[in-house]
Amino acid sequence: MMRNTEKKMNEAAALRRLESLCARSEHSEGELRDKMRGWGLPDEAQNRVMATLIKTRYVDDRRFAEAFVHDKIVFNGWGRRKIEQALWAKHVDEAVYTPVLDAVDDALYLKALRPLVRQKYRSVKADSEYERVVKVMKYATGRGFDFEQVRHCLDEMVKEMGENGAVTDEQ
Repeated sequence: MMRNTEKKMNEAAALRRLESLCARSEHSEGELRDKMRGWGLPDEAQNRVMATLIKTRYVDDRRFAEAFVHDKIVFNGWGRRKIEQALWAKHVDEAVYTPVLDAVDDALYLKALRPLVRQKYRSVKADSEYERVVKVMKYATGRGFDFEQVRHCLDEMVKEMGENGAVTDEQ
């Protein structure tokens, strides 16, 4: 039995389906080209469909990158490195997403990072304070945050612990 994605699709049907998809959420040009390749659409037809989608503003990689960056920082707690990798995987041109990432204020990254560091610091099991800090650093850098940002958040937290003796969820 053939699944829907395995069927050959004509150009008009592909355009309608992609317009419907783009009307619901942002998508990159690369994602849509991958879908059309999966549908068996010839390269010339893919180019015509993409030209129409771009002309009618259903697809705009810069707009996609702006929405993607914002959502990944605010809702997923990702840092710059992880976002860069995800945009690369979605075939967004580096020249498009680099200015978008450069425009993000470091305060937004820190706002996303602080609760992650606090929560992880409380939950991690370690034999020493050094081991605990290393595990938290590894966790946060794995989420795409810079070493300096993580160090800053940990230093803030240690300073607060010195003042009131406990890790809190404030900020």
